[in-house]
Amino acid sequence: MSGPHPGPDSAELTEALFADGPEGAEVHAVWREAVSTDLFRHPGDAGTEERRQLSYDRLRALNEEVLSPEGLAQDPRALAALHEWSAVVDGATATVAGIHYNLFLGSLLDDRLSPPRDLSAFGKLARTGTFLCTERAHGNDASALETRARYDREREEFVLHTPHEGAQKYMPNTSAAGGPKSAVVAARLLVDDQDQGVFLFLVPLSDRRGTLPGITVTVLPERVGSPVDHCVTGFDHVRLPRTALVQGDHGQLLPDGSFTSTMGSTRRRFLHAIARVTVGKLCMSASTLGGCRAALAVAVRYAHTRHISGPVAGRRVPLAAHRSHHAPLLERVATAYAMTFLHRAVTEHWITHEPAERAASERLVALAKGWITWQAREITIECRERCGARALFPVNGLAEYPANADGAITAEGDNLAIWCKAAAEMVFGHPLAPAPRQATGRESLTDPDFLRLCVTAAEHHWHDTARRDLRGGEAGDALRRWNNASAAALDLVEAHTVGKAADAFAAALARVTGPGTRTALHDLHVLFLLDQVRSRSGLLLAEGVLSREHVRSLPRTRHTLTARLAPLLPALTEAFSLPEEHLSSLPMLTAP
Repeated sequence: MSGPHPGPDSAELTEALFADGPEGAEVHAVWREAVSTDLFRHPGDAGTEERRQLSYDRLRALNEEVLSPEGLAQDPRALAALHEWSAVVDGATATVAGIHYNLFLGSLLDDRLSPPRDLSAFGKLARTGTFLCTERAHGNDASALETRARYDREREEFVLHTPHEGAQKYMPNTSAAGGPKSAVVAARLLVDDQDQGVFLFLVPLSDRRGTLPGITVTVLPERVGSPVDHCVTGFDHVRLPRTALVQGDHGQLLPDGSFTSTMGSTRRRFLHAIARVTVGKLCMSASTLGGCRAALAVAVRYAHTRHISGPVAGRRVPLAAHRSHHAPLLERVATAYAMTFLHRAVTEHWITHEPAERAASERLVALAKGWITWQAREITIECRERCGARALFPVNGLAEYPANADGAITAEGDNLAIWCKAAAEMVFGHPLAPAPRQATGRESLTDPDFLRLCVTAAEHHWHDTARRDLRGGEAGDALRRWNNASAAALDLVEAHTVGKAADAFAAALARVTGPGTRTALHDLHVLFLLDQVRSRSGLLLAEGVLSREHVRSLPRTRHTLTARLAPLLPALTEAFSLPEEHLSSLPMLTAP
């Protein structure tokens, strides 16, 4: 690991990052070009209302690039790429795009049982679609929501109603911004006074004159991050035609008014109705990927252009000259590469999985969403801090990224909730990782295979511990037993996901042929794994997987590797291929 680094080929790095399915980087190119136009530059001192409207103007501009909106809604890879690039310049645009194409249009297209619907107005964005699921009193427990849709047999209509404030739909983008809107609304289906579970209903919300009768919309206060027109929405006995029901295997209302379903469980019906949330998790992960890579590109460029007083009087040096400055950025770049490769692998798995693998694939998407969005928040905070006071101003392109990551952490299933669900499934529903091998002391801390085995050992330990803790809880009290095991189970989930990211990194590296690029990615892969091993070194030492000399050598090994990679930091972030139109518009990168 000594000697100068041969240096990577920037184009080959970019190709490795954006090799995304059969179309390769082409699926990303269209969105990268779209956000390079003047419409996507920062609006300066524009107010909240103006910026909310701007997100819909940008949505329409993106829609102009789409050959088939229906095709986009049914293509998880293209949807994720749309989020990945729009979030670089505006998190609000990514949000409204995901809601319109995935949650709204995708839910309607998944209905193969109802008579064909005319969706042309949504394809042309003459009407914007939104998605109303969570309620004031029901967030992660949305299966218990209380908005109801009672079927009126005589008139062959549904009556959609909000029974109390707690059942109001919370945070959908239902304001007048963006023009006329329709929604798919999650409501409890009542047929002959029998609760059939939660289903989706197509509901017109507004026209060019405003909100339609029976519907109330209250705009919520401004939240942190890119401004979205979040609202509280209620329904007062709104009548809908029988065709408003979004149907599927989970339930169908026949012409005679009778209800049939292949699923006896109302919870399974609900999960089927909101199945689009899984693709939404891929999209939320992608949006934070785009944001954190953009933050790193900005922070690294700033570190090389901002000069400060050096140790010698009269001499100024760039911020990047200091190990204390470039080392944290380099570690975060290594993590961003791992996040990107993991997202590519998980997206491919979701698109290609067999029906029998669906539950496991959904869980993998949830694990990736939690890890990627949490890492993105840490990365964007680090980048903001490394750029000082200027980065506090949104016009400089960094301030909103951490808050946008916070939004993604909560959206499409709160991270902690979906990880708890995954952890509960994995404790006994997933095989134990191989038992760890005892260290001999001869293993190299720069060997990625050895470092990967260390992560596997941590996964094995926490999996075994979670099983023991769950069995050791008080019989007959499921909550107490879970509380007893939850900490170890969540550590299991994290170690498992980190391992998946490391495997995706290794697979991407194996596809690279250029020697300089391979060497750079190999070292970056090792740096990523070293950081994961360092954070678990106490456990690994106790388990005998690391020796005392290994633990003592960790700081020196990381120091040597960081020194070797530091000159490549600009090339590693230039490979993110951010539009120069975006970077050159940021005052922080152009002003002295």
